Amino acid sequence: MKPLAISTFFLCLLGIGLACKKSSNNNPPLPEEDPDWPAGKVRVVLDNGISRPWEILWGPDNHIWMTERGGKISRVDPKTGELNPLLTLPDIVANGEGGLLGMVLHPDFAQTPHVFVVYNYGNPYKEKVVRYTYQNGALSQPTVIIGNIPAAGIHNGSRLVIGPDRKLYYTTGDASTASNAQTDASLSGKVLRLNLDGSIPGDNPVAGSPVWSRGHRNPQGLVYVNNILYASEHGAGVEDEVNIIEKNRNYGWPDVEGPCNGGEVNFCNANNIKQPIWSTGNGTFALSGLDYYNHDRIPQWKHSLILVSLKNATLYQLKLSADGQTVSGSKNYFVNRFGRLRDVCVSPYGRVYICTDTSPGKIIEVSDPES
Repeated sequence: MKPLAISTFFLCLLGIGLACKKSSNNNPPLPEEDPDWPAGKVRVVLDNGISRPWEILWGPDNHIWMTERGGKISRVDPKTGELNPLLTLPDIVANGEGGLLGMVLHPDFAQTPHVFVVYNYGNPYKEKVVRYTYQNGALSQPTVIIGNIPAAGIHNGSRLVIGPDRKLYYTTGDASTASNAQTDASLSGKVLRLNLDGSIPGDNPVAGSPVWSRGHRNPQGLVYVNNILYASEHGAGVEDEVNIIEKNRNYGWPDVEGPCNGGEVNFCNANNIKQPIWSTGNGTFALSGLDYYNHDRIPQWKHSLILVSLKNATLYQLKLSADGQTVSGSKNYFVNRFGRLRDVCVSPYGRVYICTDTSPGKIIEVSDPES
């Protein structure tokens, strides 16, 4: 891309205060796309040199920012696949499903180049969110935003997103102790809400507590769009879920799985349960990364959630109703074509990127999913 075009792109981003995926509401005006972009409706961008990527997001530098479970944070040129390592975390402990997980960039990245990551560490095993500063092609100045979150070899969450209210939303899993999802004495099995410096917002449901919602098993997808916070979550033997996350609501686990029915109804009525807008019914797909699509490049995906799964190795398109409160239809793509799929992100040009939960890992670009 020409230097002038890059400058225009940054100005567009700054004008609406957005720096990365998983928090935007609209596409900013864009310069003309690079005419030398590689051809291919479905194209492998990178297939070596990375292991089990967990988060991919589109940065304001027109690069994909990526975490790997083993502790590496990198930037990837989506045109060439060039890999630019930034940091390997010094205190990462990757046990079982744990390790380096979610990441988000500050919305005003040009002025405030902060990078937030969540990862597991220590003995006993724990989880924390740490803020780094990006400068001179590296990450430095680590600052713990929140720590001592229970962790385990399974069910650690965790995604991060910064909402339009400039608060940090952070999903935690139940860390293999299901009952903790229903008690605010534990930060397991929750969506937490924090100020960007780690302090507790004054309008949180409980004074002095970061808990925003409860009753979550293992939420691994999160996107804030059109003033709605959506999350995807692993079920146990049934009912993976896509939920709309609302203040002080309960999402049921372990007493409720999926929609309220049968013996669950009394618990739902007594505990302010918010039911999912979509679920997988009598099976589980291991739903992971989640994003929102609303671009003309793939017109049939406009106003849809797109999410990927590990167990079913599939990308799902969930068409949203006009108000975003329900799912009006769904369609599956790439079933077992690339293996376990961990995350998905969308470029401002409407290209979709997916990464595989494999070693070596892959990043794949999609501009026409029907091919």
